[in-house]
Formats: sequence, structure tokens, C-alpha cells
Amino acid sequence: MKAARMTAFHEPLEIVDIPEPTPGPKDVVVRIEAEGICRSDWHAWNGDWEWVGLSPALPLIPGHELGGVIESVGAEVHEYRVGDRVTAPFHEGCGHCPYCRSARTNLCDNLEFIGFTHDGGYAEYAKILNADFNCIRLPDGVGARTAAAIGCRFMTAYHAVMHRGGIVPGQWMAVHGTGGVGLSAVQIGAAIGAQVIAIDIDNRKLDKALEEGAVATVNGTAGDVAEAIRELSGGGVHVSVAALGRREMVLNSVNSLRKGGRHVQVGLTSQEEQGVVGLPIDMMIEAEIEFVGSVGNPHVHYPELLALVERGRFHPASLITREIALADVNEVIEAMTSFQTIGFNLITEF
Repeated sequence: MKAARMTAFHEPLEIVDIPEPTPGPKDVVVRIEAEGICRSDWHAWNGDWEWVGLSPALPLIPGHELGGVIESVGAEVHEYRVGDRVTAPFHEGCGHCPYCRSARTNLCDNLEFIGFTHDGGYAEYAKILNADFNCIRLPDGVGARTAAAIGCRFMTAYHAVMHRGGIVPGQWMAVHGTGGVGLSAVQIGAAIGAQVIAIDIDNRKLDKALEEGAVATVNGTAGDVAEAIRELSGGGVHVSVAALGRREMVLNSVNSLRKGGRHVQVGLTSQEEQGVVGLPIDMMIEAEIEFVGSVGNPHVHYPELLALVERGRFHPASLITREIALADVNEVIEAMTSFQTIGFNLITEF
């Protein structure tokens, strides 16, 4: 099969011909029809996240936002058959640890991360581990492109906004960083009736945020960002989502909240912060500010998310701005270094 394989950090991925994967007893192999290129892939390529135990062994095929058709199944797989249309969360759970048993599969004690701990979807075929637990069957109205768009960024934003942020109609919400996760958060918040303010330093991305339902935007290069948000929202937002882990962005997000507000941290940090960001603790105490982390989307929430997509409440495919061939993947990875990509870039030609 054709695959794009990372053999060294910061170096172009190699386009190679390698044997197709074979499923273990509990696994399936999926023929990839669409695969997203996520900033998390860029972080892996950049050598980030060693400080949280995510330093991939090379060589590695990245990719964790997929939609496709099951090509082969292991002998102990009971719920899926060849020809089934599926996706999978990037956080593959074991199914038996306390977190998996309590519906918090995104926190699994024995987590596998497709495209990080084992080969992923930058290839014609990819293996899904523990398939009966980790595969997600696609409804008739959700195609492979939409599944890849839901992939990591949209489903992550859904959990962040709906379950960790707890936003309700009419409330003010800020979204800091309008890359893939941020634009997804804007769309989701607007769709449920929140008043969304989008923040970025790229006016092209802010224009896209307005298309996705933001009621206002703030360019992060123009003065006091937190003050601008407080003014727009009449005293501060109820919920603020940080889609990146940059120190300045995190502080702007916390400082833009009204009393009793909630900051939701989705974006992990990069080499500059290496996992540590200072916070205005005294202010947070006096204003009873909540700071919550959010990762992925527990398996149990997929049916509701896919139903909302199938019924047309959410439109993740509207965030797809470009479809490319596997051979062009390095162009997109390089563009991510300077934050030049907008929306979702998908691999749809192998």
C-alpha cells in the first residue's frame, strides 16, 4: 500500500510502498477513503509532547482522523463485518479499566493513540485496535469525508463546548484560536444558540469564523484582547475555549471571563511552554473562575454527535477547505508551521 511515513522529526514524510497491515484477533483493518491532517500530526512531526509521554517511536505513519470501509477483521471481532463503514476516536480504549467502564474512555489507563502509538491513516489502509470497543459505525447520512472532518478536531470541540464547557443558549462564549478545533467550536456554539466571539491573528480565519456563526471577532494583534472581549460581551464571557496552548492565549482566555466563568483548555502546549503556563490565581479565586481541561470525545457521546450531524444541526464538512493527494501531505505539514492552513485539509487520493 501507499503510505506517508515519518522517519525523522522536522524532516519531510517519505511516500513509501509497504505491506498492508493485518488485523490481530480483536482488530480490523480499514480501507481509508478520507483522512484529516490535524495539528496534532504537526506536533508529532515537530517532536512535541514528550513532557506528557507522547513521544512517538519512528518510523511512524501519522493520522488519526479517518473515514473508511472495513477491509478485514480479526477472528475475535463480533460487532463488525467486512464492508461496514466506520470511523474511530483517536483515543483507542482498552474497554476494561475504571475509566472505560465509567464512560470516560478518553481517559483510558491503557490508552492507544492511532497515529502516535501505532501507525495511522496517512495510508491506503489502517488498523483499528480492539475494534468491537473502538470502531464507530457511520450512519447512512454521514460519509467518509464528513467522518474525517469529525475525526479529532470537531469531536474534540463538541466535548469541550457541550460537556466540559456546559454552554447554554444565549450565553456568551469566546473561542481563542480559529484553526480546526476553534472553527469547530465556533460552529457548535453558534448552532446551539450561544453568542460566539472568535479570536485569532489571521483575518482570513476570522472571516471563516463569521461564516460559521460567530457574532463578533477580535484580532489578537490589536490591543488588549481580554478587554475587547469583555466590552463586546457586556462584562465578560460565560465560557472561553482555548484551542491552542500558547501562554498568551491561555491568559487572554482566563482574563476574558466574567465572574463564575469557565475556561476550557483544549490545546496542548508547544516547545515554548512545554506544559507549563502561569495563571492569575488570585483573580481566579476572587471571581470563582473554573479552569477545566478537555481531551477528545468519550465513545458514549458519538451517537448523539453523529445524529446531530446526520440531521443537519452541525455541518463539519463545511470546514473542509482543501482535499489533497497523499503525495502532497508535506506541503500541508509545512504550512502548519506558520499557521497558514485554514479549516480542514483532507487526504482523499491515495
